[in-house]
Amino acid sequence: MPSIRRSTAAAAALVALLAGTVSACGPDDQAVGGAAADQKDRADGGFKLPKGAPTSLDDLKKWKDGGWQDWDKWAREAKDFANPIIKDHWKSDRLAKAKTSPEIGVKATGTGSDGTDPEPQPVTAEQVARPYHQHMAPVGKIFFDSPKGPMVCSGTIVEDPAHPGKSNLVWTAGHCVHSGKRGGWMRNIVFVPSYNDNGVPMNQVNNTPSQQVTPYGRFWADWITTSGEWINMGSEKSGNGGSAYDFAVLHVKPENGSGKSLQETVGNAARVWFNAPAANQIGSLDAFGYPAAPPYDGARMMNCPARPGRLVMQQGTPAMNRIGCTMTGGTSGGGWFVNRGGKLTLVSNTSISSNAHTWLAGPHLGPEAQRVFANISQKFANQ
Repeated sequence: MPSIRRSTAAAAALVALLAGTVSACGPDDQAVGGAAADQKDRADGGFKLPKGAPTSLDDLKKWKDGGWQDWDKWAREAKDFANPIIKDHWKSDRLAKAKTSPEIGVKATGTGSDGTDPEPQPVTAEQVARPYHQHMAPVGKIFFDSPKGPMVCSGTIVEDPAHPGKSNLVWTAGHCVHSGKRGGWMRNIVFVPSYNDNGVPMNQVNNTPSQQVTPYGRFWADWITTSGEWINMGSEKSGNGGSAYDFAVLHVKPENGSGKSLQETVGNAARVWFNAPAANQIGSLDAFGYPAAPPYDGARMMNCPARPGRLVMQQGTPAMNRIGCTMTGGTSGGGWFVNRGGKLTLVSNTSISSNAHTWLAGPHLGPEAQRVFANISQKFANQ
């Protein structure tokens, strides 16, 4: 069915769920099939470097500057994940340079006998009210190094049932942390909540005080889970059956060593709704992110309010959610939210788009997503 544009006031109402509860700005697994190895190798919650990861200052420099040889071999499996903190690696100027994004596009598809609904009409993205920490604090940007250079995605702080009110979990897309069947883990992965809090143009970010660019600081992923389906099927170049499982969860810790959790630092987090009704049964939702590909520059948080439909990428895989939206690369991993019982609730994340950037699609968060989430929550339950 065609997407239906809601009023700006209605979209603002969803954002307002967070207003008044945020804190003041602070200072500047393969989950399916990899869980057993995870428990064996890291039962103490420690950090085991895979072969090829940095073990000396020289190795650290090579890691920081590149050294992606045999990346698809030694850093592919769940147990191979490594992300040592490199202090000040992501300063404001380098954050601003990470403008490219792993952009996964597909040809437009219309009504089909496979459960796909008609292609939605484009919905023009709207700017989110600023400062972001007062309106959509849990949303932020994810930065990482890839074989193609520094890249960006979007992510959302989500509640952790093992640590009520003290979550360190961030939801994003699988392709923002792992390249799928022909690649491995990305590097130097950090999350910056409420990035560029006042939404200044990207060409002014370098002259903006760091407490406005990274109002809550930088949080490094010390563990990540994604689906075995994404690792084994996913493609970084075009959507396929793996896109239906294109989700990931980061566990993070602050670069500055603060004792507070991410949720305590920011002041809020979104709930995750697993096994929600099919897309065509959800009345409306809002998709958020930081689009970085033209005509956007990655400086501002944007929102598409829309009514979702279904998109089946491959027979035998779950139908994805699809909405009309003009956001571009950089939006990947950004949360799709509904108001459920007065709570900001995540039901999907941006995975793929049409080549013309007229629509976005994200996975339905079913049993596979719930298993990925449970694995990382349980891993850190006693820490």
